[in-house]
Order: sequence, then C-alpha cells, then structure tokens
Amino acid sequence: MSDYVLRTATEADLEAIARVRREAFGATGEYNPEGTYRSVFEAGRTHLAEQDGQVVAVAGAFTRDLAVPGAVIPAAHVTGVSVSAVHTRQGLLSRLMAAQLTAAPEAVAVLWASEGRIYPRFGYGLAAQNVTMRADRRDLKVTARPAPGTLRSGNPAELLKELSEVYSRVLPGKPGWSSRDETWWRHLTADPERDRGGATKARAVLYENADGVVEGFARFRIGPGWDDNGPKQEVNVIEVVAGTPAAYAEIYRFLLRIDLARTLVQGCTSADDPLFHLVDEPRQLGAKAGDGLWLRIIDVPRALTARRYAAPLDVVFEVTDALVPGNAGRWRLRAGAGGALVTCTPADGEPDFTLGITELGAAYLGGTRLGALHLAGRVGERRPGAVAAASTAFGWPVAPYSIEIF
Repeated sequence: MSDYVLRTATEADLEAIARVRREAFGATGEYNPEGTYRSVFEAGRTHLAEQDGQVVAVAGAFTRDLAVPGAVIPAAHVTGVSVSAVHTRQGLLSRLMAAQLTAAPEAVAVLWASEGRIYPRFGYGLAAQNVTMRADRRDLKVTARPAPGTLRSGNPAELLKELSEVYSRVLPGKPGWSSRDETWWRHLTADPERDRGGATKARAVLYENADGVVEGFARFRIGPGWDDNGPKQEVNVIEVVAGTPAAYAEIYRFLLRIDLARTLVQGCTSADDPLFHLVDEPRQLGAKAGDGLWLRIIDVPRALTARRYAAPLDVVFEVTDALVPGNAGRWRLRAGAGGALVTCTPADGEPDFTLGITELGAAYLGGTRLGALHLAGRVGERRPGAVAAASTAFGWPVAPYSIEIF
C-alpha cells in the first residue's frame, strides 16, 4: 500500500479518470473529452488513487438534492466508483469510500451499485427497488377514460423550460428522485449518437390540460426492427414525469399506440407504478424488480430530522457504524402528529430496537420496511411492538425509486 497515493482530483485528471471508469465498466468506443459529462464533473468531490503518477482507482460524487419523504435535501450522489483490474484487492476501494464519507458535507449519500454485495460493507442499504418493463404493447390497453387535454411533441433540448417546470413541480412528491439544474438538464438531453444504441434521436411528448398548462411529459426513442412479418419497432422510454393522473394516463396511452411499434421498454420505474393499475392486463407489462437506489446515512440526527414521518413516533434505538463513529450509539427519535415536530437526540435509556447503519439507510426512504428487516434478522427488537410502530412511521404513501442512473 505504501506506493499508492490518495488525493483529490483536478480538472486535468478527467481523461485519466474516464479511462479507469471505462475499463472497469467495460465501456466500448472512444472517450469524448468534449462531451457534456465535463460540465457536471466535480473534481473537488472526486477522490482518486494513483501509482507512479498513474490514476488507478476513483470514487466521485455529484452535488445534487434528493427527494425524501416530505422534503428535498442535499445528498451526495456517488458515481463512477472504479478500480483498475490489476490494482484490485489492495484496499483501494475501502480507502476511497472512507475518504469520501469523511469529506461529504451532506447527511446522506446515494448510489447505484454495479453489484449489490459491494456497498453494504460501507454502510449503504438498499433503499429503493428499480422495476424494468418490457411490454408487448399490442396486448395492452389503457382503461382510464380519455382526458380533454392535448399532446404536443418536440425535441427535448428545445423544450427544457417546459420539462424543467413540470419536473420541479413533481420532484417533492417523488422520494428517490434527484434535483436537476440547467446544467444537468442540458447534460441529460444532450443525446449524442453513440449513446442511442442504434435508436432514433430522443423525442419528447408533452401533455397539456384544457387550459394549456403542461402537466406531464415523456422522453423516448424508437428502436428499429423488422422481420418477415413486418415492423417490430421498440419504444424505448427514457422517463415519464406526470403531475396529474390525466397526464400520466394520456402519455402512456400515446406511448402504447405508436404505429409500427410492437414493444415498449422502460428501464427505471417504481414497484407501485400507476401503470400497473391503468392497463387491462398488467401481466403483459413484463415487469421485473431488482435493486435500485442504495442509501448511506452519514449523519444520523441530521438525516432523521430532515425527513417527515407517516405516523407519530417516540422510540429509542441503538445504531452500530464502523466507519462513522459519531453515528454509533443510542438515539431517541420523536415525530409529532403529521410529522410536524421531529427531533433526534442522544439517549441513555435501554433501546427499543437495535440495527446497523446499513439497515437504517435501507429504511430511510420508506421503501424497505423495518418490519421486513426484523423478520430477516437484521433488526433486533427489545420492546415488543417497537419495530412495528417504527416501520409504520418510516413508511410513505408511495414507493421510492430513482428515475435516472447517475
């Protein structure tokens, strides 16, 4: 380990960092140093390891906000964690993740995991599932009565004002979604040809209500496809953002009736997506659930007082945390009716239940129930009924999910 040097990145390191990441994730094609990733890259939040002046490992983060139950709070968006193949098993990942946690000013951090077994070692818990869909649209029909609004299509990059306004309105009610400023919008809608997978340029469709107010939108591409029986194109949905039930139904009604298409594919959606209740045969959506957003609590009292709770709560719990000693110990969490009053303070009394920081992170967005973790043997109950009460309070009316992979 003595010949590895850990340091914070500079802007000049971007190409070397990209090389390590592309090697680790098996990316094909040439790195484009002029791409829009440069505009969102944060050198000061990127930790790297080098040997003999060559970058061999990296862990980065974006400064963005995250929607959590009842609030939108700052969250470190961890990204591109990579170690060069010939430098694995040297403890570099552990050192980078520890450095990142020490430096982060936020109370929570989130990431997408390449492998689920990696990040619980560093206190990340599975906080939100991700559901993918591969639907035969010919066997599906939206059952909601048609709404009186209209649809309008265009180039996403030319509709940023409308897209960002809708997204900003919807964001607070979507635990797991991330904030987007103008720089992020331009990055997400840049749409270079190398990222299209052979499909068309990205398109946008907007739903306007009878008063001309944009209530929702979808971004999508069309993937080509023909066989001896004719066209079999694919509607590849990038995202659907809707602020009203009418907008949601009409956008999907449109996506499911695009001519020449046989299949609708969507990569990021929720375990309780309204679409399951809008179509006449939900089985034909071809839904598949997997792990999505992983969350790490960096500061227990700040994190727990930042969100709201679904029911009044007054419990003492004990947390273990090997990487952030300030989190370890006993805490009293009190939430008033409607979540108006929330306090989290050190406690001396006997705990009502015990858990690790990984389990607390898993429960934070309301997507993983403390009750389920208790049944799995990962939460220990000391006072009968305490886990059930906390599980109810930590829950939320909608399941969390991340609408994008960052």
